Amino acid sequence: GVGSPALCSQEQMLVIHFGIFAPILYQQVIVKIFSEDGMGKVVEIPADMTARDLCQLLVYKSHCVDDNTWALVEHHPLLGLERCLEDHELVVQVQASMNSDSRFLFRKNYAKYEFFRNPLTFFPEHMVAWCQETSRTIPPSQLLQNFLATSSCPEIQGYLYVKEVGRKSWKKVYMFLRRSGLYCSTKGTSKEPRHLQLLADLEDSNIFTVITGKKQHGAPTDYEFCIKPNKGRGELKELRILCAEDEQGRTCWMTAFRLFKYGIVLYQNYKIPQQRKTLLSHFSAPVRSVSENSLVAMDFSGRIGRVIDNPVEAQSAAMEEGHAWRRSQRMNILGSHSPLHHSSLSSVIHIAQLWFHGRITREESHRIIHQQGQVDGLFLLRVSQSNPKAFVLTLCHHQKIKHFQILPCEEDGQVFFSLDDGATKFTDLIQLVEFYQLNRGVLPCKLKHPCTVVAL
Repeated sequence: GVGSPALCSQEQMLVIHFGIFAPILYQQVIVKIFSEDGMGKVVEIPADMTARDLCQLLVYKSHCVDDNTWALVEHHPLLGLERCLEDHELVVQVQASMNSDSRFLFRKNYAKYEFFRNPLTFFPEHMVAWCQETSRTIPPSQLLQNFLATSSCPEIQGYLYVKEVGRKSWKKVYMFLRRSGLYCSTKGTSKEPRHLQLLADLEDSNIFTVITGKKQHGAPTDYEFCIKPNKGRGELKELRILCAEDEQGRTCWMTAFRLFKYGIVLYQNYKIPQQRKTLLSHFSAPVRSVSENSLVAMDFSGRIGRVIDNPVEAQSAAMEEGHAWRRSQRMNILGSHSPLHHSSLSSVIHIAQLWFHGRITREESHRIIHQQGQVDGLFLLRVSQSNPKAFVLTLCHHQKIKHFQILPCEEDGQVFFSLDDGATKFTDLIQLVEFYQLNRGVLPCKLKHPCTVVAL
């Protein structure tokens, strides 16, 4: 249903005509989308296109894996702010509220709906007023129902640092987040109405992460976020800049803001891809071709071939075939008289993998992990800065980023890679990643979500 692309003469960007999904006379709007390498596309879309639909279009055009973790990011470089659009938001409406320097980014975000899967890790008991008053542990389903049901009145409470308007100083204040807005107490931790002052209304504002670090605003910690009015002119004096004590606190406040603002719509956004996946699972024929479905595992080790009926044996045969392919490719590339070292293939075979990010710095790896969601198992591999022959696995666990050095080790003239001092050895990095995707080993969790940067 997508028309043929044409080049934009001035900006040399791709223009995609998407009008077939809209009525013939429906208004079309131009939207610029950028990838993280600074390159972009100009996309012509109908005025009622949602962020989810635009992501689906970009996934299709960029040949990405459609795993429902892509997001459209509203990015304000001069203000140092960004946020992921909710799937149901209309792209054109958001663009109308953005400044001329602002832009949309296309990026992975694994944490977008993680709080539906693991709510207790997002809402510590000491921060949820309902938990405090009942003095009992809450079942995860009941916790979410409490946030989603309009009849309930949950609260998030705790200390936050607030940047005083027009001044460089910060003030530590006790806060309450409710459906009606964000309030600060003018008297200690009191929540009496006469002691509460409204700081921000949820309906007319959005919550952003501050991405410029604590130096720009002289923040007391690194865990800044900001409430920005929708109808403002995008000036610093209009912003409510806040700061939490730690990452868990910031995540709790920001997630609760989204839940209070959008309620059940967020849950519907979360369920739509799952329902679509369930629907597709009933139609296996279009997903796999007839020729694929007719393939069976065969064993040709004997005089005549035989069909392998046992699925475990079939999987083992497939893995052995993969290892045999690696060995044959190594021999083909190196050859019997090649002057190259025998480990040449092992040292380059990983370069095309989405999780390999080359010679990025430790700080850059932190930035990418932060941007893509800080969920358990989010990872990337990079070249070590301290040892040019080694690599580093950067992994997120419990919202903390950890680094594990992968060192080469030689045995019987062959080079292997290991991150546990040689106890577990692998012929190349692909094999290492595949192992730790299935086995935790010495790591705090399995490798689950590869950090991916896609060029549009």
